[in-house]
Amino acid sequence: MTFTIAIDGPAGAGKGTLARRLADHYRLNLLDTGLTYRAVAHALLRLGLPLDNVSAAETAARQVDLAKLDRAVLSAHAVGEAASKVAVFPTVRRILVEKQRDFAQTPPGAVLDGRDIGTVVCPDADIKLYVTASAEVRARRRLAEIESIGGTADFSEILADIVRRDERDMGRADSPLKPAADAHLLDTSEMAIEAAFLAAMAIIDNVMAKRNKA
Repeated sequence: MTFTIAIDGPAGAGKGTLARRLADHYRLNLLDTGLTYRAVAHALLRLGLPLDNVSAAETAARQVDLAKLDRAVLSAHAVGEAASKVAVFPTVRRILVEKQRDFAQTPPGAVLDGRDIGTVVCPDADIKLYVTASAEVRARRRLAEIESIGGTADFSEILADIVRRDERDMGRADSPLKPAADAHLLDTSEMAIEAAFLAAMAIIDNVMAKRNKA
């Protein structure tokens, strides 16, 4: 038996932090599926290959090892920008989705966060959460994150970048970002992470309690 929690939502909504907290609490495996696309983009950038080279992207996708995703390397802004470009290729998505599904089916189960977990990767997930927040709130969080490590950035540029990325993710033909029909919506615009964690736990515990009664 495995238990799967699917968490979707736009960048900066807090789904990554929430996924880590939930995986720790319920003792489940954790996968940030965005890192798999970043790993493909990073491979192309490292080899100096164009991001529109579908064949090279497919090869890189097949070589992605989910056990060796280096968040520190893959979190670079340039890698993220490149990832959203290779993520539009349907063949690359299919290769990575198979890897993500295999991960979800490994006991005792997993928390997966991304853009299409509840709709495409794990449509039969036990719990589906769609975590969102306003673009302005997400931009402020990103700016605070950059400043916390001594960096500087322009708020209006960050906001424009987030809006562009949302449009790209929501508008792509293959696996667009959208809530699953049966997802629980969690708007974190006015929530600290602890409040979001408690709200998500309440949803999950309620579903688990009903399942145990059945």
